[in-house]
Amino acid sequence: MDQPDRADADAPVTPELPIPGPEAAAPVEPAAAPAAPTTARLDAPADGYTAVPLPGFDAPPPGQHHPGAFTPVTAAPSRGDRLAAWQEEFWAWMKTLASAALYAIVIVTFVFQVARVEGLSMAPTLDDQDRLIVNKLIYRMSDPRRGDIVMLYYPLDPDKMFVKRVIAEEGDQVRIVDGRVYVNDVPMPSEYVPVEYQSHDDWGPQVIPQGHYFVMGDHRNNSQDSRHFGFVPKRYIVGKVQVRWWPVPQARTF
Repeated sequence: MDQPDRADADAPVTPELPIPGPEAAAPVEPAAAPAAPTTARLDAPADGYTAVPLPGFDAPPPGQHHPGAFTPVTAAPSRGDRLAAWQEEFWAWMKTLASAALYAIVIVTFVFQVARVEGLSMAPTLDDQDRLIVNKLIYRMSDPRRGDIVMLYYPLDPDKMFVKRVIAEEGDQVRIVDGRVYVNDVPMPSEYVPVEYQSHDDWGPQVIPQGHYFVMGDHRNNSQDSRHFGFVPKRYIVGKVQVRWWPVPQARTF
């Protein structure tokens, strides 16, 4: 029996395709070049609208200026302007100094005064060269009291000033027996007078006249006071010693 022809199983199979003729080939057009990218200007009008640049989005790089941007120019001050400014500052300083001087005069004249102790008549409470602040206003509103340390004009020479302690006021009776002070027959406290600073003299008794005061130094055996120059008129009392500010380690109030 005749067998149909067959291909060898190991042989490659190539499909048979029709080969087009010359008339079947279609013409090929070259590819068009890619279109160039377009750049839109923010300040160019589009569709009847005008774009407004936003601050920060179209700012020029550092060191460059936007075309048409305005750069302010400050003119240097003239010599006349500088002179006027200097004169204005000078007069401002002069007004400040004058005000300070006026305030200082008012304070020293009516309120406070700085004083320096010379001598030891108030030792040991006050020593030589101590610096004090004296309240001059207090006795314009009140009277000196017993025990106050006061600055006063020396009655025998008002150009000099002393610092003493008020012992008795107007109307009081004062007497001293062997250095012990009695006011209205009552012994006065003397804890601020050490034994070696006490005196042993006698004085009085006497009544203090109106408008006067009896003063003594704490260094009783080395003080020139009312035992020697008499009573002190109130008008001679400058003010009350309130602060010892120098030397600083011994600073205190009274």
